[in-house]
Amino acid sequence: MKLILTGLSLALAGTSTVAAAQAYGTLPTVNGQPVAQKQPEQAADNAIQPSPKALKAITELQTAVNAKDTANIPAKLAAAQAVAKTKEDHYWIARMQLKAAADRNDAAGVTAAIEAIAATSLMPAAELGSLYGALGSTEFNGNQYAAAAAAFEHQIALDPHNVDAIVNLAQTRVAVGNRSEAVNALERAIKARSAAGVKPEEALYKQAVSVAYAGKLPQAMDLAREWVSAYPGPESWHNAIAIYRNRTNQDTEGSLDLLRLMEAANAMKVPLDYQLFAEGSLEQMNYNQAQAVIDAGIAAKIVDPTSTQFSDIIAALKAKKKPTAAELDAAMKASPTAANMLRNGDRYYAMGDFTKAADAYRKTIAKGGIDPGIANLHLGMALAQAGDKDAAISALKGVTGPRAELAKLWLIYVQHHA
Repeated sequence: MKLILTGLSLALAGTSTVAAAQAYGTLPTVNGQPVAQKQPEQAADNAIQPSPKALKAITELQTAVNAKDTANIPAKLAAAQAVAKTKEDHYWIARMQLKAAADRNDAAGVTAAIEAIAATSLMPAAELGSLYGALGSTEFNGNQYAAAAAAFEHQIALDPHNVDAIVNLAQTRVAVGNRSEAVNALERAIKARSAAGVKPEEALYKQAVSVAYAGKLPQAMDLAREWVSAYPGPESWHNAIAIYRNRTNQDTEGSLDLLRLMEAANAMKVPLDYQLFAEGSLEQMNYNQAQAVIDAGIAAKIVDPTSTQFSDIIAALKAKKKPTAAELDAAMKASPTAANMLRNGDRYYAMGDFTKAADAYRKTIAKGGIDPGIANLHLGMALAQAGDKDAAISALKGVTGPRAELAKLWLIYVQHHA
């Protein structure tokens, strides 16, 4: 799993010129010579400088570290530590310990050096956080997930709004199978982006949804809705609807209403979508809808009419009469029961006559005897397809009971499409 950061050396090389120089243990210089603490040539930004008494020993340590003179580094380090008096002295010694440890891929040494730098309180929090982040990446790539998590937590404590660090922490949680904490971290990253006035990247939503769904976590559906609301496209719609359907064990009615939404959002992308839609429509004797679904799938080159997956459905449809609009009008008058009006409304919907469908659903609601959640949901769907946004929102918000969560998905569609 790829991290945002890829290792200590690369992370340090990516910092500013000054920060990179300090990270590798280079002392401030003027004309190539180390700067004493009170030299008039001191940089305007008050660069951190060692004390005059420790300067020589620290410079010799720097030379040994830069030359990777591993035989002499321990003695030079001991000599520098013996004369170090100020926090600036200890800061530079720690910076060079950091470089030496990084050169030999010594994660424990890097950790100790970073902690020593932190103890001086001389490094800006964000820069110190970057060092912890680089350490975390190195530990992660070495499969040391507990150590990586500790480093990223240090980075986040220093730089609470660093989304990359929060995502990296989530990766460590995923790596050890702790999906719950991983999702919590990803949700925090999404909120941090939003709080900063920046739209969270779609990749954040996708990762959060993926981890939550794989872990069978309750946040999966809420995150899927957030994803499709922020990035309403065929992929997000298909996944959000599939997650909702799989997690809620929908009956035929609910499955059809989800598939109608998938169709409206242009998110039907695999043969199974068309198969389920057609089979559910056949079960409810909505032959117009089943035929329209098969025809659309063939036109999209997703349905193969010769395959065993669809040949039986197509054969069954050939033997079924599809009512005309006039026949539906007559059926509405001949049998004005709530159940018949609801199903005839679905048939008008399948024929694309959303105005008549909405009228049939209103009559169903007025008649009573049918779950008002279903009738209001279907009314909202028809109004949405007819382009009556305000009325659709009103109807969908009136959906209560077990269809209420499904109505929330349709509300997102209405807000983006109607």
